[in-house]
Amino acid sequence: MRTLASIVAPPLLILAGTGSASAHVKWFCAFDVAGQPRGLEQVLCPNFEWLSGLAIVCLMLGCLAEGTPLGTALMNALDRVTSRIRTDTELLVCCTLGFFLVSVWGLGGIILTPELKTDAAWIPWLQLAMAACLISRRTMPLTGLGIVFLFSFATAQYGLFHLADYPVFLGVAVYLICQGLDLKPFDIRPLDIVRWTAAITLMWASVEKWAYPQWTDPLLAAKPQMTMGATPELFMQAAGVIEFTLAFALVWTPLVRRVAALILTGIFVSAIVEFGKVDAIGHSGIIVVLLGIAADDARTTVRARDAAWAPAYYGGALAAFLALYYLGHEVLFDTGQQFPELAKLVVI
Repeated sequence: MRTLASIVAPPLLILAGTGSASAHVKWFCAFDVAGQPRGLEQVLCPNFEWLSGLAIVCLMLGCLAEGTPLGTALMNALDRVTSRIRTDTELLVCCTLGFFLVSVWGLGGIILTPELKTDAAWIPWLQLAMAACLISRRTMPLTGLGIVFLFSFATAQYGLFHLADYPVFLGVAVYLICQGLDLKPFDIRPLDIVRWTAAITLMWASVEKWAYPQWTDPLLAAKPQMTMGATPELFMQAAGVIEFTLAFALVWTPLVRRVAALILTGIFVSAIVEFGKVDAIGHSGIIVVLLGIAADDARTTVRARDAAWAPAYYGGALAAFLALYYLGHEVLFDTGQQFPELAKLVVI
């Protein structure tokens, strides 16, 4: 436990300062998904490049540490500290999701997340019924199917691009269905499915921080201490890189993803302190998923070549998400965006 605390506490304390940037800006500020995003020539600036380079170095160091006695000690400490969470992951997910669904029922007029408003009177009651279905393992799949239905309904109302912020809901839905029916599709653990969808959700959200940093301007103006002395532009670039890197780490090696999950949990919890109950309700689901990932004791052999491949995989993921975001936005909204800077990603 001392080993775990000495290694994890410093990055948690440093990165908790960026927690305010992890509050979902669409819940607190005006936004326009169809608006013109910031050009890639502005996103791919020198600050972005050195921040990304530093992130790659951290990933490589994490991989190299994994096979050392220090890495083994940290994994063993994590196993001991998180044993109760690991044993009761399913129970924690059900309880937290039940809290979430009852809360959005109480708020009313919401489809799964605070900014997805609806006038349909039956949706809150459906969400309350979904919460009730979590009481029994037999009826858990009904809650999962309900989440899929509401996600599809929201997509029809708000568009696929907007709902690309929330694939983690589909991951949780699959988790509930598989756990309730005792399924393991394609021999993939349900927790791994949630882990991948959580990573995709956060990587997509980080691109939005670079594409629309102006959405956060009202928050930064009201709470200037959030920037910790940095310029708003540098702060949003750094917040996006930190979130993207930690999200990417969720699909990397066991030690790296468990530490990343703990750090992300600390960031989200610190955002709740800053922004209150709406943020607590909205992020409760992903927080419990992150705790489940941090408690996962699955291990694989990590070799030096995994560290050597980190720059290629990280750069590929970064290029893919930027391309998907900008090209998808262009296709759906026809904003006239040009992409001469996409080739620059090869250099990063």
